[in-house]
Amino acid sequence: METVFINTPLGIAKIEGDERGLTCISVFDSEEQVSDIVPELLEDAVYQLREYFEGTRMEFSLTLNPEGTDFQKKVWQALQQIPYGKTVSYMELSKTLGDVKAIRAVASANGQNPLWIVVPCHRVIGSDGSLTGYAGGLHRKKWLLEHESPVKQQTLF
Repeated sequence: METVFINTPLGIAKIEGDERGLTCISVFDSEEQVSDIVPELLEDAVYQLREYFEGTRMEFSLTLNPEGTDFQKKVWQALQQIPYGKTVSYMELSKTLGDVKAIRAVASANGQNPLWIVVPCHRVIGSDGSLTGYAGGLHRKKWLLEHESPVKQQTLF
């Protein structure tokens, strides 16, 4: 398993993976040491995440290999179908997966997503449009949604 720590606008991101794909991308508030060397296996992930934060990448083309149950993996696959700049509610996601009654299980699987940003769990919001639960903190979810928003708020002053 290879690991690299990179600086992002939202904190230090830890990227882990092996020859079968990425297993984990997470973000920390603490001051983890940024890696001096990026393992060759993780270079593309680092490159694509940097492009995302620069605003030049809207889709990721990475091999993913997260650990989870079959149901979690099904939810994570569905999350990857949410377009950049769009949001869906937990209810809509449950309907997409074929069981509106599974909303709590879908929300739980969403919260267990091990691949920050690349599997865009931040694009799932409450049915009323509210920013609900986010493992990385609501301030990060808000930042990510604003970053992806096609309409940029202009400042008046």
